[in-house]
Amino acid sequence: MTSARSDRPTDSGQSPPRAGMREWLGLAVLALPAMLIVMDMTVLHLAVPQLSSDLAPTGSQLLWITDIYGFMVAGFLITMGNLGDRIGRRRLLLAGAGAFAAASVLAAYSTSPETLIAARALLGLAGATLMPSTLSLLRVMFLDERQRTVAISAWMMCFTVGASIGPLVGGVTLEHFWWGAVFLVGVPVMVLLLVLGPVLLPEYRAQKAVRLDLTSSLLSLAAVLPVVYGIKQITRDGFGALSVAALVAGVASGVFFLRRQRRLEDPFIDLRLFGEPRFRVSLGALATLSFVMFGINLFIVQSLQLVHALSPLEAGLWILPGSAGGVVGAVLAIAALRRVRPAYVMAAVLTVAAAGALLVALAGRDDFGLLVAGLAVMSTGIAPALNLGTDMVVSSAPPDRAGAASAVSETSNEFGGALGLAVLGSIGTAVYRSRVEENIPAGTPAEAAVPAGDTLAKALSAAEELPEKLGADLVEISREAFSGGLTVIALIATVLVAVSALLVGTALRHVRRSSEEDPAPEGAEGAEEEDAHAGPRPS
Repeated sequence: MTSARSDRPTDSGQSPPRAGMREWLGLAVLALPAMLIVMDMTVLHLAVPQLSSDLAPTGSQLLWITDIYGFMVAGFLITMGNLGDRIGRRRLLLAGAGAFAAASVLAAYSTSPETLIAARALLGLAGATLMPSTLSLLRVMFLDERQRTVAISAWMMCFTVGASIGPLVGGVTLEHFWWGAVFLVGVPVMVLLLVLGPVLLPEYRAQKAVRLDLTSSLLSLAAVLPVVYGIKQITRDGFGALSVAALVAGVASGVFFLRRQRRLEDPFIDLRLFGEPRFRVSLGALATLSFVMFGINLFIVQSLQLVHALSPLEAGLWILPGSAGGVVGAVLAIAALRRVRPAYVMAAVLTVAAAGALLVALAGRDDFGLLVAGLAVMSTGIAPALNLGTDMVVSSAPPDRAGAASAVSETSNEFGGALGLAVLGSIGTAVYRSRVEENIPAGTPAEAAVPAGDTLAKALSAAEELPEKLGADLVEISREAFSGGLTVIALIATVLVAVSALLVGTALRHVRRSSEEDPAPEGAEGAEEEDAHAGPRPS
C-alpha cells in the first residue's frame, strides 16, 4: 500500500493517477452483482404463485419469504460496510459472492417454507456485503474525479437495467423451468465474480483499522430492522400496537447508536461527515428520490396492469422506455459535468424528474401515452440524479471510510424507499377508498362494495360476480378512483423533487467540477476547503 494521495490536484499541480484497463475491466466485474441484487428483488414476485402451490406457505410465511431479504439487507449494510473497511473490501466481496451463490442453491431447492425463509435471509445477509463493497472499491479504483463519476454512473445504471430486465428474465425462466430456477440465475454470475475478482479487483483496507465494535453493530441492527419492519407493517395493515412499538424501539436504539459513535475513536459512522454539505445534502436528496420512486412506481405499475389492462410482460415492456431514458440522462449528465458544476447539473436533472412526475399527474385515467411519457421523462431525470448524488456522498468521505459512507448511502435509500411505500402508498390508497365510497354504483351488494373499497384488484375481482352493467360501472369507477390516487401521489412527488432541485442547486453551488482550477493561490487553505480527505492508492 502506497502513501496517501488526494483525489484532487496537489498544490504542485500533480493530478491523481488515472484508471487503466484493469480498473475498467474491474468495473465490469463489479457491475454484475449490482445488477443481480436488483433482479433478485423483482423475480421472486413472479414466482410467488408457483412456489405457493408447491410449498403451501401460510399467509404469514409468504410475507416473510418476500420481505426477509430486504430486512436483512437494510439491517446489515452499515455493519458490512465497516467490516469491509477493516478486513478488506475485496475479501468481503468475494466471501459475500460465495455465500450468495450457496444461499441461491439452497433457496432453489427448498422443500419447505421454513427452509426458503432461511435461504432468503442468508441471501439478504450476503447481499448486504456486496452493495457497500462494490461501491467503496470504486472509490479507490478511480481516484480521478471525472473517471469516478463515469464509473459510479455506469455502476448505478446496472441497478436500472437489473430492475428492467428482472421481470423479463423471471417470466422467461418460469415459462420453461420450475419456480426455484429464478434463484439459480445468479449462481453463474457469482462464480464469474469469484474467478475474475482476485485478478481484476484491488484489495483495500483502512490503514488504522481497529476491531469491529460489536456493540455498535448490534445497535445499528436494533435501529434499522425494527424501523423498516414497523414501516412495512403500517403500509400493509395500518397503525397497530406492534408497528408503533417497533418504530419506538428502533428510534431509541438509533439514539443510543449515535451517542456511542460520538464517543468512539473509530466509529461506525463518522458523524463529522454530516457537517460536510456535499455529504449531507446529497444524502438527503438520495433519500427523497428513493421516497418518490418507490411510492410512485408502485402505483404506476399497478395502473399499467389494472387500469390499462396490460399483462405483466406488456407492462414490463412499456417500462423499458423509462430505463432507456435513464441511460440517456446519465450519459448527458456526465457530458455536462465537463462544463457545468455538479450542483447545477444535478439540479437540472432533478427539474426534469419533477417535470416527468407532473406529466404523470396530468395523464389522468385515459391518457396512456402521457403516462408512459411521464414515466420516461421522470426516469431520465432520476437516474442521473441518483448517480451524481451517490458520487458526491462517496467522494466526500476519505478512502478509509468509503465502505461506511457507501453503507450509509444505501441505508438512506432503503429508509427512503420504505417510507415512500408507507406514506405515498397510504395517501394513494386513502384517495382511492374515499372516491370509491363516494361514487359506488347504486345497487352494489355489500359483498362486492366492501372489497371494492379496499383495493382496485379486489374491485375488479368483485365486478366479475356482478351483472354485466353493474360490474362495468364498478370497474370504471374503481379505475377512475385509482387514477385519482396516482394523480395526488404524482403531484406530491413533483413538489418534493422540485424542492430538492432548489436545495441542491443552492447549497452545493460551491462544489467545483473536477477540471475547474481552485481560485486560491498555490498552497493556500482555500485549496483544501472542498476536498480535504486524502487516501492511499489500493494495493
